Amino acid sequence: MTVATLDIPGARLHFEVRGQGPLIALVGAPMDADSFAPLADLLATDHTVLTADPRGIKRSLLDDPAQDSTPALRAADLSRLLARVDAGPAVVFGSSGGAMTALALAQTHPEQLRAVIAHEPPLVELLEDRDKLHTQTDELIATYLGGDTVGAWAKFMAQANIAVPDGALEMMFGGERDPQHVIDERRWFAHELHGTTHWVPDLDRLRAVPRLVIGIGEESAGQLCDRASRALGAALGIEPVVFPGDHTGFADDPGGFDPALRAVLSHL
Repeated sequence: MTVATLDIPGARLHFEVRGQGPLIALVGAPMDADSFAPLADLLATDHTVLTADPRGIKRSLLDDPAQDSTPALRAADLSRLLARVDAGPAVVFGSSGGAMTALALAQTHPEQLRAVIAHEPPLVELLEDRDKLHTQTDELIATYLGGDTVGAWAKFMAQANIAVPDGALEMMFGGERDPQHVIDERRWFAHELHGTTHWVPDLDRLRAVPRLVIGIGEESAGQLCDRASRALGAALGIEPVVFPGDHTGFADDPGGFDPALRAVLSHL
């Protein structure tokens, strides 16, 4: 594995390259490169695999830590990373906010892409209840910035329609925590969540993308990102592909996710 840093205007991007073969980029937001490492190791047996920390997250440092993150800005970063790796057109697998990054890149630099796999993008703007959802997002951000971390996550999970066991949020977010996780979490709430969920895709440009796959988790039925992904599929006339697990299936069980992803790759 090669670990490197790319200096770009206003930031220094941490990225990693594994393996050899056709290029695939695994993209998250706010998930960092470490979240994709187990899946990247599996794919690297016959692919060149690019992973990175999004700007402002973990090892990708900003000149201005107060800068907001948007899909368009992250897409420009990804474009520079793909040019730096210089391994030919890429398949970009993006999940959650990373799926928004991949879609934004497809709109601006389709020449860099062999295909896009957008796994559960939170495209709130495509949903009929978008105004209510945006209000809820503003409220949960304010709750977090007001110091109630557990309360903010409770509101987030309720909005996302993700059920969590009693006491789980207190265990996950209420005790002693990794300082870097807290830093990245605060950046996500303060500078990334609003800009990501307010992004409006250019459906005409996305219709022109020759190979666009929309992925949803088989355990995500009824969740916000499931609804948003299906709305994108309906708008583009694309039937979503069902992947194992839920919103983070690629990280929770990379060994089970790898064959499903490879099955999709074999048809691209």
